[in-house]
Amino acid sequence: MADVGRELREHDPDWRLAHAPTAAGVAAAGTEGAPDVLVCASRVGNSGGLAVLGELRRQHPGAVRILLLESDADHDLLEALGTSHRILNEPLDSLALIDAIESVVELRELLDDPALKQAIDRVGTLPAAPRQYLALTALLRDPDSTAAKIADVVAQDPTVAARVLRLSNSAFYSGGREITDLRSAVTRLGHNTLRQLVLASEVFSAGPEADELRDRALRISQLAGKLLAGPSADLAATAGLLAEVGLLLPRTTGLDPATTPYSTTGAYLLGLWGLPGPIVEAVAFHDRPARVRGSFWVAGAVHVAAALVNGREPDLAYLSSVGQLDRLPRWRAMAGASEAE
Repeated sequence: MADVGRELREHDPDWRLAHAPTAAGVAAAGTEGAPDVLVCASRVGNSGGLAVLGELRRQHPGAVRILLLESDADHDLLEALGTSHRILNEPLDSLALIDAIESVVELRELLDDPALKQAIDRVGTLPAAPRQYLALTALLRDPDSTAAKIADVVAQDPTVAARVLRLSNSAFYSGGREITDLRSAVTRLGHNTLRQLVLASEVFSAGPEADELRDRALRISQLAGKLLAGPSADLAATAGLLAEVGLLLPRTTGLDPATTPYSTTGAYLLGLWGLPGPIVEAVAFHDRPARVRGSFWVAGAVHVAAALVNGREPDLAYLSSVGQLDRLPRWRAMAGASEAE
């Protein structure tokens, strides 16, 4: 920690570091020394870091929260990001911490723009949060959940249920055997595919362009999920699905699209819905990926996927800067194969 502290102070002499062995040792909100950023180890005494950070979140809701996890640990990334803004590998790397802090702060500043808030207020009724998706996500995290319980959630919306049955009987999933009940369809599709389909069906459910937006969103989602490995793939797939959610908002917000693009308004909407920070960030900056500090991650994957699905050239300078330019030909081929399916 001494090396980390030294590098943080060298980066910004105004940053002050304090160590607390337990959550009780963190200065109370509103008092001198109250934290702007909380960095929590994977274990704090006899408690797991996620539980400790959850307690600190209630005490310091405005603080940036960063959770450290061992890179080979088995964990639900989306669940962890429900409590924290960022997940970093343990042991802590000071440069990764600096990038994480500054990226979260920049995103907050972007979404706290008074002009943006006023424009969103003028919209009136915003699209509702995807309740079925959020309920399904919580259920899928429950080790005691069954296919029957999951099918009950899907059945609450007949349109979503019909799409689940249709996809489970498609050539890609069916294997020649027809499925007519939701419980079997849930089992056949698998949790991740089911979650993405429900989210797309809920979010892109109305309006003359709904079908086109939903189909494009699913293609971006599928491609983005293939560009990363492990738990990050699910995160990229969800972010890719929502990359164009800002297009659901009326075009008459009064915002200049040159300075406040649909990606920013979409990210603001996702922030209101309470989705994890990396998803919000990826949506906000997928059209300007160079603004995201650090290595190629969720925002980069969504940038590439959205560009290729929409027939645009990805940011070659950005891909070169993060060491991914040589992968672009393979990604183009993946996008082409997906379009041909």
